[in-house]
Amino acid sequence: MNSEVEEQDRTASKRAVRRRASAARRRRETLVDLLYVAPQYLLYLGLQILPFAIALPIIFTDQVDFLDQDIDWVGFDNIVALFRAPLDERLYEALRRTLIFTCINYVMVFLFGFLLALAMFELVSKLKGAFFTIIYMPWMLSGVGVGLIMVMLFSTDTGSFNLILAQMGFGTNAFDAKSETTALVVLPFMYGWKTAGFNMALFLGGLLAIPSETIESARMDGAGYWQRVWYIYLPQIVPSIIIATIFSIINSFGIFDELVGLGALAGNPNAEFMSIFIYQLGFGSATVGGAKIGTLAQGITASLVIFLPLVFFAFWLNRLQKKMSYH
Repeated sequence: MNSEVEEQDRTASKRAVRRRASAARRRRETLVDLLYVAPQYLLYLGLQILPFAIALPIIFTDQVDFLDQDIDWVGFDNIVALFRAPLDERLYEALRRTLIFTCINYVMVFLFGFLLALAMFELVSKLKGAFFTIIYMPWMLSGVGVGLIMVMLFSTDTGSFNLILAQMGFGTNAFDAKSETTALVVLPFMYGWKTAGFNMALFLGGLLAIPSETIESARMDGAGYWQRVWYIYLPQIVPSIIIATIFSIINSFGIFDELVGLGALAGNPNAEFMSIFIYQLGFGSATVGGAKIGTLAQGITASLVIFLPLVFFAFWLNRLQKKMSYH
């Protein structure tokens, strides 16, 4: 009887030791995880949450700039002012251009990113790595550089593309780098070329995660290539598509440097998207009829009014992506 009790005590003691060891191991793993994610969280708090907390009260004031000391509480006047003259016309025009650019740019995500991902997925070559590097290289270009390239290509008098078209007999000055058509139609193509490597990596990651047995079974069942793309590839890379959609929307509304290269800050109204409008409004360089308009408070208000719905939409898509990842 005593031996049985002693055996039970030893067993319980071993279990307690194992539990303590397991708890200690979990604490160490948690500490390591925290050390890995701490820099990201600190950056997120310092660059996202803290500025947002500082900016939020400003939208209810008449603060002109960061040095303004004579600040009064105005309530929701800044929000109302955005949708009244003289700001409403510029706001609607900037929003219209941004929405058109967003739609065309989303098409470019698939035209460049997805098709290139399909090509890389199917390619069997020793040069595959070199091709990937070449496709990804434009992503390293600065946005201002892309805008300046567009000016070099589509300038009315000296643009290389216009000169080529003139030599081919299609007339002179077919494109204007400062026109709205260039900003809304040509710029998405250039931006799609710049981001092709990034979007390709997103789609390629999803394609590589498809089980090879599924693709082989479709081949054995007689499915053609585009049938496999439509019925096998696309349904199984929906999470990648959602991630690409989130990045496309955020990047489209946040595009700035490329517009600067097109002269958005140098008097080209056709290159004024929401990001440019908010910048000029917040820093007092926006004008209507030659008169300067806008305050820091109005600029912050415009950014929150426009971008908060986008943030919530992005969070919703992110949750949808997580749900679909487990199905």
